[in-house]
Amino acid sequence: MQVIRTIHDLRAQVRNFRRGSDALVGFVPTMGFLHEGHMSLLKAAKEQCSLVILSIFVNPLQFGPNEDFDRYPRNEKRDLELAEAAGADFVFMPDVKEMYPSEVRTTVSVTKLTDRLCGASRPGHFDGVATVVSKLFHIVQPDKAFFGLKDAQQVAVITQMVQDLNIPVEIVPCPTLRESDGLAMSSRNVYLQEEERRQALVLSQALNKAKEAVLDRSIVTSEALTALIRNHIQTAPLAVIDYVEVLQFPSLQPFESTHSMVNDSLIAAVAVKFGKTRLIDNLILSVRK
Repeated sequence: MQVIRTIHDLRAQVRNFRRGSDALVGFVPTMGFLHEGHMSLLKAAKEQCSLVILSIFVNPLQFGPNEDFDRYPRNEKRDLELAEAAGADFVFMPDVKEMYPSEVRTTVSVTKLTDRLCGASRPGHFDGVATVVSKLFHIVQPDKAFFGLKDAQQVAVITQMVQDLNIPVEIVPCPTLRESDGLAMSSRNVYLQEEERRQALVLSQALNKAKEAVLDRSIVTSEALTALIRNHIQTAPLAVIDYVEVLQFPSLQPFESTHSMVNDSLIAAVAVKFGKTRLIDNLILSVRK
């Protein structure tokens, strides 16, 4: 495994790999502090591609002024050990000056898909995500890019961006990985105090209640499903709800009832703070006709 810190060097390595070869390049973009969820993305990339590139870059553009950019967890040594164990061929680890050598005057904005969920709660967040992912795609020029569905809105936004801008990369969504008790794996879980961690289990529990209600057709309206999820989350005294929404997926548009849905999938998504830690989770559900 080779660690690369400059755009010039990474492009040279990818160019050398592609010379005389039609083998696929897989790409896993991350902000580091790797966990088993990231490892599953690398595994999927390794299974489908001959060269696997992992990027680790905490992107300042996607953090608001009062968010946790400075305290976002970082551990370069551990990340590199995990990346090598998972089979990454190159790890691209640029610093902020390498990615943004001067004031950023060009950004990428994906509309409509960012009006709800984290897009509404964190203005400008997805402009920062789309901009850095667009830059990374142009730098790496992968054939396939692997993203976890824990950030399902991000997957929808990046897929739309790739489609609209004709970026020649296939987006491969991968399932959310969870701890044995159901908590979605996240780099931010390390912030949770013991009692916050225990109470955070209401997120997956609430989403599973919504899943059961959809599958047995006992609840079919978005309003009722939202209320079901919200009511269960509120049984945790430390939970401070940012949002609870049930929408069509991947359009992220509202619906009145599952009978009126345009497609056959919906997403139940939540963002909740426990102490100073903001957690997101979701389930994508198939609607039986």
